[in-house]
Amino acid sequence: MSLGRILALLSRHMYLYKRSFARLLEIFYWPFLDLVVWGFITIYLEKVGMSLHGALSFFLGALILWDVLFRAQQGIAVSFLEEMWARNLMNLFASPLTIGEYLVATMTMSVLKVTAVGGLMMLFAWVFYSYDILQMGFSLLPFVLNLVISGWIIGVLTTSIIMRFGQQAEVLAWGMVFLFQPISCVFYPIEVLPPVLQSIAWMVPPAHIFEGMRGVLTTGNAPVTHLLWATGLNFGFLVIIVAWFYHTFNICKDRGMLVRVGE
Repeated sequence: MSLGRILALLSRHMYLYKRSFARLLEIFYWPFLDLVVWGFITIYLEKVGMSLHGALSFFLGALILWDVLFRAQQGIAVSFLEEMWARNLMNLFASPLTIGEYLVATMTMSVLKVTAVGGLMMLFAWVFYSYDILQMGFSLLPFVLNLVISGWIIGVLTTSIIMRFGQQAEVLAWGMVFLFQPISCVFYPIEVLPPVLQSIAWMVPPAHIFEGMRGVLTTGNAPVTHLLWATGLNFGFLVIIVAWFYHTFNICKDRGMLVRVGE
């Protein structure tokens, strides 16, 4: 891999955000709005005496971590859409840029988005609700890293579908991750789900991550079993989905579909 080509593609996307107030607003507006709404809901639950101990920690912590997953996915999917809208895909892949370099650049972009949005949400949570998610300590770090990898998996899957079916599938860049939300058990434990969905949820890495987060808040210790399951599933799915992306790209290239993506 060429570090120069990776940094060049990363710089291309950084300039887009530097020059576009609308893109910057999109990054910060929705996380802030979600935080305000859910913060008021949890305050209401505590005021009316709902029997949910630590409601603020459970809901705001889950919301911040959910946005980590969402932004990691969008960092990859929306970066691909930017190239599609600019009719730039053929220019990219006619250059010496490889698929691996492209994926590394978009994954790095997603990490930058996660860092910016996550930092802002933690700041707002502390200012408005006196909530500090860092109270979980270093136990939080492996769960966040696993959420980023889960976001990459969904992002690469989304990108491969858009590449294969074109502009008609671009809505998946925003909607795909929400297909996983019910079985990810972001705001409730897995036991709430029907038995059939529970079996599916145990095979979804984010479900283990959010269960682990609730375990950290309850006991103060990181549930090692959930962490190992999340890590193992993530790396297994990542290998499969990257191989699928290579396969889809080769099909689109051989059939001349890259020229028509976005038209």
